[in-house]
Amino acid sequence: MTPDLTTKIKHLEFRNPVAVASGTFGTKDEYASYMDYEQLGAIITKTITVQPRQGNPMPRVCETVGGMLNAIGLQNKGLEDFLEDKIPYFEKIRTPLIVNIAGESLDDFRILAETLDGYKNVVKAIEINLSCPNVEVGGATFMRKKERILSVVKTVRQETDLITFAKLSPELGDLNEIAGLLIREGVDGLSLINTLKGMAVDIEKRCFRLANKTGGLSGPAIRPVALRYVYEIKKAYKIPVIASGGIMTASDALEYLLVGADLVAVGTANFIDPHATGNILCGILDYCRRYRIARLDDLRGTLIDIDQ
Repeated sequence: MTPDLTTKIKHLEFRNPVAVASGTFGTKDEYASYMDYEQLGAIITKTITVQPRQGNPMPRVCETVGGMLNAIGLQNKGLEDFLEDKIPYFEKIRTPLIVNIAGESLDDFRILAETLDGYKNVVKAIEINLSCPNVEVGGATFMRKKERILSVVKTVRQETDLITFAKLSPELGDLNEIAGLLIREGVDGLSLINTLKGMAVDIEKRCFRLANKTGGLSGPAIRPVALRYVYEIKKAYKIPVIASGGIMTASDALEYLLVGADLVAVGTANFIDPHATGNILCGILDYCRRYRIARLDDLRGTLIDIDQ
């Protein structure tokens, strides 16, 4: 038996629920020798901004117990390069492309949404980065006030009818409340969760281990937090969710699927093992075969809730 892992969000169909999280899978073809991109459920791009960004100074990555801290600072070559260099590459791949976007102003988000709307043959959805903790402008600081978050979503919704996800972090505040506001503003789904702001110190040099002082904590250390939010928000709102946070194995991914996640985005694991996404996909298939689950939809959201 070959289990049917097909996942649908509105009109968009994914061959399976395994995606790669933004910023963890290169910018184009860096992982192509390790993973057949057409076996993935979805590809989520590294964050794109209107203008190129150099990112934060080095050092900007360090390992921690159960994860890693990164303060990359949304380094990318900008929208023009994305259109000229990345779009032609992804046009040849049948896997749905979700483009992660960030801006320093509402006008930036308007330009990004309006431009990407013209590439619907390649771009199938947008993920609005409302929660990057590693930039002084355009990240969590800019987005912290609810009215600004809502204004960004409203601006994007006015410029495109592409499926739109809002990527959130607990750093923004009460995610359950924010989720409700964003849903009323028109988002089609949520990405939960972005990294948590953290810090590390070099005790020998008596200095910060990151030049930026703080960075985003990812990896297994945040998985229980992310799992909680996916469970609570799926239960409260029934909205499509891309789950991320510490997915290292198929078992981790299955936890998210059991609490209702629609897609699971693999991030930090890619830095440890470039074959991680393929291994996780195989593990989900093996689990479904072992328990005779013919369709992933028969498994998704079936966590036994003793309160019900």
